[in-house]
Formats: sequence, C-alpha cells, structure tokens
Amino acid sequence: MNRQRVVIISLCIFLGFYLLLAATVFNHSKDLNVPCKALHVEIEKGVIEGYLTPQEVTKMIADDGLYPVGKTVDQINIRAIEDSLRAKELIETAECYKANNGNVCVRVKERIPVVRVMSDNGEDYYVDNTGNQMNKSDYVCNLIVATGHIDRNYARRVLAPIGNIVMASPLWRNQIEQINVLADSTVELVPRVGNHILYLGKPVGVTRKLERLRKFYQYGLSKAGWDQYSRISVELDNQIICKKRDTQTKKTH
Repeated sequence: MNRQRVVIISLCIFLGFYLLLAATVFNHSKDLNVPCKALHVEIEKGVIEGYLTPQEVTKMIADDGLYPVGKTVDQINIRAIEDSLRAKELIETAECYKANNGNVCVRVKERIPVVRVMSDNGEDYYVDNTGNQMNKSDYVCNLIVATGHIDRNYARRVLAPIGNIVMASPLWRNQIEQINVLADSTVELVPRVGNHILYLGKPVGVTRKLERLRKFYQYGLSKAGWDQYSRISVELDNQIICKKRDTQTKKTH
C-alpha cells in the first residue's frame, strides 16, 4: 500500500513538472514570435553635455541594418547591436537588452570631445573627456581649439583636464575659444569677449585660477572696461597682473 502511494505521488510530481516545462516552452516559443514595436534609446548624462541624441543613435543602428522594430524577438541580435555601437567614434560603451514586452532598450555612454588640437607639428585631432584621442567628427562643433607646442602626451595629461574644467562651466564654455601652449609648456587662453589674453602660466591649479579670474571679470573688468588691458595674468597665487595697452599695473585680490 505504501509502495503504491509512493508511485502515485511520484507520477503526480512528474506530471506536474512536465506540464510546467511544457507551458514554459510554449510561452517562450510564443514570446519569440512577438514583434518588436519600439526601440528605446537612453544616453547616459554626465557633467559635460554630450553631442549625441537618441535619434542619431537610432540612425546608427538602422544604417548598420540592425533596426529591430518590426522584427520578431528571435530575429533580433542584441550582441550585434552592442558591437555596432561600440565601434562608433562617439560611443564609449553600449548595453542592449530585450524587454518583457518584446521591445528593445539601448543604453549608451558617450565619448565627449572637449578640445580640438591643432598643434605646431601639423597634427589635427580631438581629445575626449578621458584624454583619449579621437578623429575629427561631423557631430562636433564649437569646441575649444588648442594650438602651439603640443604633443599627444601633453594633450592627454594637460589639455583634457583643462577642457573638462572649461566645458563643465557655462561661463568658460561660452567665453574661452582657444588654448595656446607656449614653448615652455605654459598656457594662455583667448576669450571670445574682450581684446586681451588670459595667461594661466603653468597648467596647475587651473580651477582655482579660473575662479579668481571669474571674480575679476565680475568685480573688476566689468567696471574698468573689457578692452582696458592687453594681457591678464593669474599665474601667481593671490595676484592678478594686468598689462594695459601702454603700462603695467598690479592688483592684489
């Protein structure tokens, strides 16, 4: 009697497992035939505003023949979409997955160019926010141009951090149009507004120097006049040295 009961219980368990497995396989097969109705693209936001839009990412996918909308789930190659996007110049990482409703979601982290280098040796390229070199791209516009004595190591170590600082500030992003590197590796900036040169000296403590310069812009230059000086130096701590058109004066702040 006990043996018969064990057999019956075992058969019930087996039947239950079989039905569950069959239902799972059936539902999975059904899901594979669900067409993708939408592609959702999310671009990871950082401190510096990027250049890509979801529409441009969607176009990249479509141009590579991987647009998923209208395809069934089993026809969509997630890995191929990721590999395609990661190969793009302006994309650092890409993640792609299928949602439960059959739609496809893409999350992209953008490589953001912060400086265009046009060095004395004839090289012309972009440097991104991590210091890596990028080829010129149609997506990039209104970037700071760096000129002068620049090699690739200097661009990576010095210009990328300066570019990040400038691009993260609405004031300096709109005011600084050029970085010029002198023969002794010191740095001067060319502003859009004002007929003067901003001299940083050695490229250290740049954030601190620009903050002093911001205060001088706000409390000093706005009263003295934007064209009063030909050169404004924040090289020395606690000092701003301004060179007039014909004389040199020293102001301490």
